[in-house]
Parts: sequence; C-alpha cells; structure tokens
Amino acid sequence: MASTEIVQQPALAPLQEVSESAGLSQALKDCAAGTFGGIMQVLVGQPFDTVKVRLQTQSMANPVYSGTMDCVRKTYQREGFGGFYKGTATPLVGIGACVSIQFVVVESMKRHFSEKNRGDPLTNAQMYMAGAASGVANSVVSGPVEHIRTRLQVQTAGNGFSGPIDAIRQIYRSHGLAGIYKGQGITMAREFQGYGAYFFAYEWLVRNSMERNNLKSRADLPTWEVMLYGAGAGYAMWGTIYPMDAVKSKLQTDGFSGSAKKYSSALDCVRKTLATEGAAGFFRGIGPCLLRAAPSNAATFMGFEFAMRLLS
Repeated sequence: MASTEIVQQPALAPLQEVSESAGLSQALKDCAAGTFGGIMQVLVGQPFDTVKVRLQTQSMANPVYSGTMDCVRKTYQREGFGGFYKGTATPLVGIGACVSIQFVVVESMKRHFSEKNRGDPLTNAQMYMAGAASGVANSVVSGPVEHIRTRLQVQTAGNGFSGPIDAIRQIYRSHGLAGIYKGQGITMAREFQGYGAYFFAYEWLVRNSMERNNLKSRADLPTWEVMLYGAGAGYAMWGTIYPMDAVKSKLQTDGFSGSAKKYSSALDCVRKTLATEGAAGFFRGIGPCLLRAAPSNAATFMGFEFAMRLLS
C-alpha cells in the first residue's frame, strides 16, 4: 500500500511522486479497505457499545442498571441477544462509510506529508495531524450516524422509533437538519483528538516494529502484530476522549426542546454532570468501552490491512 514508504528507514529510496491516476486508484483502494475494516469494527464492537451507551445515559436518580454485568444480564433477559445489536443497521452502513473516510483521508495526508518531507519518515506531529484531519472529515458522517444509533440503543420500550429510517424521518420532520446533527460540536472535538491519538499510536507502533525487524513492507508484518497494534490504537483513542464521549452520548439522547431538554450546550452538560454526578459521571460505562477497544480496533486494522494486501 502507498503508506509503506513513509515508515521505511531513511536509507531507503524516497517516495516517488504519485500521478493523478495512481492517486485516484489508491484512494479507491483505501476506501474499499476502510469500508471492510469498518464493517468488522461494527460486528465485533456493537454489543459493547450498546452496554456503554446505556450506562452513560441512564438517570442516576432512578438507575436501571447497577453496573456493566447487570446491564448485560437485564438486556439479555428483556430483549434477547438482539438487544445488544439494536441500531446496528445504521452503523453497519454509516460506520463502514466513516472508517473508509478515515483511511482515505489519513492515507492521503500521510502521502502529502511524505512528499513534503521528500520521503523521510513522518514526524510524530505529522502522524497526529494526519489522524486528526481524518477525524474531522469523518465527523460529518459519524455525528448523525452515532446520534441515530445512540437513540435506538437506549430505547427499551416499543413505543419509540421503529428503526433508523423512522428515527431519521421523525427527527428531521420535527427538528430539521440541526436535529439530525445534534451534538455535532462535541462529536467533532472528540474525533479530532481521538483519531489523532488513534492513528498516531498505530503508525508509531508499526514504524518501530518495521525498523526494529528491518522490514521493507507493511505486508511483512504478521497478522498478530497488526491486531495487537490496532488494539493499542483503540486504547490510545478511548483513553484520551472518554469524558467527551460521555458528554456526546448525554447530548444525543437529550430532548430537543422544552422540559425534555436537560442541556443547552456541551459546556452546560459538563457543568450539570459534574454538579449531580461528580467526576465519575464522565466515566460511567468505561468498562465495556475498554473491553470493546481491543477486539473491535484489532478487527478494524486487521480488516483494513488484509483488504489492502488483497487489493495491492
């Protein structure tokens, strides 16, 4: 894949200039491989995410769940195994698109920085900014996708939305595009930091492994290393953004107006959460999130790297 050159040792030949046609071809490969990685991420991580969101958003005045395992037990008893996959249709399509956007942008930024560096390896700051740029681009899609998914995940009664399309239709009819993009500001901030840390950690681990083992191609990395570094990237992301994610979940399940609306902004949500729940309020549900981080992100990078090897 095109990003091989940026992680090679300085003694190797510099990256050659990429033609317009080659650039388009590579972008299509990045997109296809990213989509496959995104599908793998959703299938592996959705049950963990459902438990995380339910714990994040439950009322502490009258909590439904006492902890992670209680949430798992009650969800299974009341809704069966399918309860853990509520709202999966939206992320299966949307997160597939999100991850493809992430990889297209990050690979493009890596090639841009590599050309600017005349083939020398990317600096740590450049790796971080490549990931952060991918997060901002991704947020255009991930914001509404996660909004719809989150509302469906916390819905336990049968009198809400019948599915993602119904949710989109009802929210748009009543609140317009702004309703679909509820919580977008905090989502964008989360994606900037999260994916900056995510791709920086992964590329740093890959580069160090290649230099340590004198590898000339990412394809030479064994699958177990790809999965291990993907898991490490997941922890780097969630370890730095979880409080922002908690605020995002609270905003995206909040009412739209009147007495049903608890928070006027992300800052107001932070202030009220701190006042009523203390610092712990920003870390509810972190257990299933950290349990999910390793397998889902290992699957993401395994899927991406595997698809790229097939396409290259």
